[in-house]
Amino acid sequence: MATPEPLRVCIQGGPGAFHEIAARQYFGSRQVTIVPALTFEELVAVTEAGETADIALMAIENTLAGSLMANYQLLNNSPLVVIGEVYLRIVQNLMALPGQTISDITEVYSHPIAIAQCRDFFRRFPHIRLIEAEDTALSARLIRDQGRAGAGAIASTLAADMYHMDLLAESIETNKNNYTRFLVLQRPQAAEIPADADKVSLSFSIDHEVGSLYKVLAVLAAYQVNLTKIQSAPIIGKPWEYLFFVDFISEGKVGALQAIEAIRPLAHSLKIFGRYKKGEQHEF
Repeated sequence: MATPEPLRVCIQGGPGAFHEIAARQYFGSRQVTIVPALTFEELVAVTEAGETADIALMAIENTLAGSLMANYQLLNNSPLVVIGEVYLRIVQNLMALPGQTISDITEVYSHPIAIAQCRDFFRRFPHIRLIEAEDTALSARLIRDQGRAGAGAIASTLAADMYHMDLLAESIETNKNNYTRFLVLQRPQAAEIPADADKVSLSFSIDHEVGSLYKVLAVLAAYQVNLTKIQSAPIIGKPWEYLFFVDFISEGKVGALQAIEAIRPLAHSLKIFGRYKKGEQHEF
């Protein structure tokens, strides 16, 4: 039997980023080729085009930082379909060029969210200046490529291995129960609904009047779905009107599609992002 071609997976960030770790955990033994994108906008555009990437992983929420609302809006404006999800515990590490110690480090680079997750650790080292950068792994690569003594990065152990950095301190994040949820995205013409799909992601708006949201939620409750997330975002150009992003798991005898059809008369601009299997949690 011929070996399947590697799956080209687009991620935000460089090789060694947490997106890559999540991708490799999700696809398991399947061979993947990582396609880096500097921004989430680029990730969506590259995946929609389909020329260099077959699929994408995009962070959508974090247990500390909350929802990535810009990514929800990207998803809402894109034809890409959610075909899966994966949860990854985020372990942040301080790294630098070989031979350096923490006392040698005067500045540390990383993504703003990574820096925010580690501020308690750096309060013990007031001589270190924290500098925001595009990505965790790319910060490590930049230090390696430029041979920057005195500079450190906050990134994954995979990044440390890939860029031959020494770990100066491991697991420096303040909260050790820090998970990021990633969505797996694919073009609609290639996407297939798994036979064991039990989770739905969608968005909708409602009439701007008393009880409109309650009516939708009451119908979902009647259809025995477990609402796992509800998030609102303002609708540009319509003051005090909101778009709702909802995830639910179908737990009753009635299927998810019946629940969706039941709320359709009550909701406007209903968009189903995808039906997929509830994701698993991983540690790395």
